[in-house]
Amino acid sequence: MLEIYVDADACPVKAEVEKVAVRHGLHVHVVSNGGIRPRSNPLVHSVVVGDGADAADDWIADHIEAGDIAVTADIPLAARCLAKGARVLRPNGEPFTQDNIGVAIGMREFQRHLREASGAQTYNAGFTPKDRSRFLNALDNDIQAIKRMR
Repeated sequence: MLEIYVDADACPVKAEVEKVAVRHGLHVHVVSNGGIRPRSNPLVHSVVVGDGADAADDWIADHIEAGDIAVTADIPLAARCLAKGARVLRPNGEPFTQDNIGVAIGMREFQRHLREASGAQTYNAGFTPKDRSRFLNALDNDIQAIKRMR
C-alpha cells in the first residue's frame, strides 16, 4: 500500500500532507529529530529519530519503498528515495525526478562551493501560498497516478 514519508524538520506542508492522506486513506510517516507535536489522526505516525544530521534521512531511506511518496527539500535524501523507486516532491510541489536530480545535486554542490569561496550566504526563495497550492495539486496527482498503476 502506498505510504507517504515526510522529512518533517522545517517542512511547511505537514498539515497539507495529512489532509490529502486522510482523503485517500493513506498512512503518513512524519519523521523528525524532535520538536514535532504528534498528530491525533491514526493514519499519521510521528517518528522521532535520534540526534544526528542525517538520522531522519536515514530512517526515511531505510523504510521507503517503490511506489511510495517522499516529501522533502533535501536533495541527497531525494536521490536516495528516487533510487528505491519512490516519487519525491519538494514542499513547493516541484518533483524531483531521475531527469532532474543530477542537476539538483550539481547546483547544491555549486552553491556550497560559492559559500565556501566567498563566505556569502545563499538563500532559497520564500514559501508562498502559490507554492502550497502547487504542492497540494502535485501530491494529489502523484497519489492518483500511483493508484492507477497498481
